[in-house]
Amino acid sequence: MRPGAFEPGADPRPSVRYSGVVPASATASPDPDAALARLGYESFRPGQREAIETLFEVGRLLLVAPTGGGKSLVYQLPATLLPGTTLVVSPLIALMNDQVRALEERGVAATYLASTVEAGESSRRLARIAAGEFKLVYVAPERLALPWFQDLLGKIECPLVVVDEAHCISEWGHDFRPEYMEIGSILPKLGSARVMACTATATPLVRDEILARLALPPDTPQLLRGFARPNLHLRAREVVGRKNRPAEVDALLAEAVGTPDAPRGSAIVYAPTRKETEAEAERLAAVGWRVDAYHAGRGRELRERVQDGFRDRDLDVVVATNAFGMGIDRADVRAVVHLAPPGSVEAYYQEVGRAGRDGEPAWGLLLVSSDDPPRRRRLLEMDGEGHAVAPEVVQHKWNLYLELLQWAQGGSCRHDAILRYFGDEAETLDGCGRCDVCEGLVPDDGLDEDERTLLVRKMLSAVARISGRFGMRAAINLLRGVKDERLERSGLDQTPTFGILSERSDEWLMRALFRCVTAGWVGFLGEDRPLATLTEGGRAVMRGERAARVFLPPPTLRRSAGTRPAREREPAPEDLQPLDATGETLFEALRAWRQATARTDGIPAYVVAHDRTLREIAVARPRSEAELELVWGLGPGKREKYGAALLAVVRDVLDPAPDGAIGTPPAGLDRGALRR
Repeated sequence: MRPGAFEPGADPRPSVRYSGVVPASATASPDPDAALARLGYESFRPGQREAIETLFEVGRLLLVAPTGGGKSLVYQLPATLLPGTTLVVSPLIALMNDQVRALEERGVAATYLASTVEAGESSRRLARIAAGEFKLVYVAPERLALPWFQDLLGKIECPLVVVDEAHCISEWGHDFRPEYMEIGSILPKLGSARVMACTATATPLVRDEILARLALPPDTPQLLRGFARPNLHLRAREVVGRKNRPAEVDALLAEAVGTPDAPRGSAIVYAPTRKETEAEAERLAAVGWRVDAYHAGRGRELRERVQDGFRDRDLDVVVATNAFGMGIDRADVRAVVHLAPPGSVEAYYQEVGRAGRDGEPAWGLLLVSSDDPPRRRRLLEMDGEGHAVAPEVVQHKWNLYLELLQWAQGGSCRHDAILRYFGDEAETLDGCGRCDVCEGLVPDDGLDEDERTLLVRKMLSAVARISGRFGMRAAINLLRGVKDERLERSGLDQTPTFGILSERSDEWLMRALFRCVTAGWVGFLGEDRPLATLTEGGRAVMRGERAARVFLPPPTLRRSAGTRPAREREPAPEDLQPLDATGETLFEALRAWRQATARTDGIPAYVVAHDRTLREIAVARPRSEAELELVWGLGPGKREKYGAALLAVVRDVLDPAPDGAIGTPPAGLDRGALRR
């Protein structure tokens, strides 16, 4: 790590601290409602008034709200009321352009300075800034380091400094930009200027670092608002390589947007590389969509054309790298698709948050493949110019990436998991009812804890044998007992591991090992063809020193049928019997028990029991160990550990009934149908 880099627990604050003291005569808040009306808005969104009043009264504020959550108004409205020129620091030229255009349409004098502005026009804008003709000026962060610009700031009245995309100042965030480091040294020179930092994505650790880097006091108010987006149907799908991605994309577009000749809105498709961006755009165009590609290699004019076309509704779909969407104010985005995982939970939630900004139902689909981790690792280990990146930086970004993969494979409500990740417990939904987990679309693995542990240890033993020598394919061939010259040359075909999981399909093993990567048990050495390695955590699991808490692929991917009892086949959605009122009550009681048990044991909820299992209990209403054995998803290990508690929940819900008949199976229930 470079000298002076921030480490968790360290205090990186400059020796000069911004006091945030605002003259008493300036702290009185003008009437925000009148200013709101002048800007053409009818009412505040939740949290906006509180944030504006805090900014006026305290003089400093860290606002964390999702994309489309109305952060801009929180500083634009005060800027129209305060004397002088408000400075907005933003790394996004597209956002600057769009924001200035929107402000001018509302009668607010605003401008921006960026590298894309022609020299003569830039000089004219600077002269008007010096004359105090603008209420808001947007600038890129690197401009702050220029001595002549600092001189200009010293000559104008600047009542408010806004640091947009403030997470970029954090070296432990997902989008660190070194030029942001200059901001903290500039603020003390602006005297009593209020300071507002805002971002759509920041964990508690990153929020603390933002304050530290900006030299703001630790008691600076932090407002988290609007992270819950229950109108989004969040889904994650595992696909085999890239061949199945088009079908997933087309299916979601049909569900969320409609058809190319009669679209019900728009969509953004994020691709991991420029090449894949172009290819997917061409494919969708051939299907009939009004679509274009957006990435840094296309040149400024082409990118602006795509951006304007999407904003003006001349395009229905844009396929882009992650640069697209910042500052795009289009409310009818019905779907956001990721062809591969981005770099972190923060990046994902910021990007998927561009869907459904009108509050209407929208969909987010994240596609993940076993090909993704090795490619991501290679990208992390080399910067844009082909130079090696410091190992600690690579590891930090790799951990952020694994957190997103773990979220994708998790068994709890996707919305609640994200809200807890950001420390926003207040907005958790106890199940959104719309994500693929809540809708029961995520298949269970049909295994109990002992079976799962044994499978994981077998897979890790194969990785241990090829660790640092071969890639993941060799580990799969070793487990399946497939002829492989590399295994023969190294004698690995003579080991006990050869063929130890021969009954498993190639696809099942690839997905299962991918989840071992996500869990942090398998890593990669950066090469053109990455070599699989067993981590220290993986060795501990393999040796039985640490629990194998991971959710494996469903048994439907087995290579040969009949190797396990038919009971363990995952029930299809159409096989599930609807719940009556008593069943719904029991189902919710079972979910509450599961949540409490998971918290007590310190494990994910899905490790205790899947929603499908609890739903079958709510239908079957078992009263004995023998009846509980008929429920899908409860192996011997789980029945031994949780069986008594599950039966107790059933009794607690059913026994108080006055007629004593609720405990009997509902009419028409065939218990034999539960023998999956």
